[in-house]
Amino acid sequence: MIFKKDNLQLGCVLGLLGPVVGLLFIYLVRFRSNPLRVFIEEFFSNNTLITSIGTLALLANVILFTIYINTRRDRTAKGIFLVTLIYGIAIIILKTLN
Repeated sequence: MIFKKDNLQLGCVLGLLGPVVGLLFIYLVRFRSNPLRVFIEEFFSNNTLITSIGTLALLANVILFTIYINTRRDRTAKGIFLVTLIYGIAIIILKTLN
């Protein structure tokens, strides 16, 4: 299975997808009464939402990272960690520019 591999590229792909899945999960649980487009626009324009929802979306990567570290797939975990840092920096920049 692909998730049993241990390489940096897989970690980067998982790291990119994790927060997107986390963001969609948050939308479905909390904001599904609004259209997805409105939720995304509000997310990118509201500093409070950028911080709170952005951090919650990154929790998906924390879960992935923990799974791959505990199963000793360190290269994949490094990719997840690298992309998580990039997402974190992007959230800080987005919050600063708003």
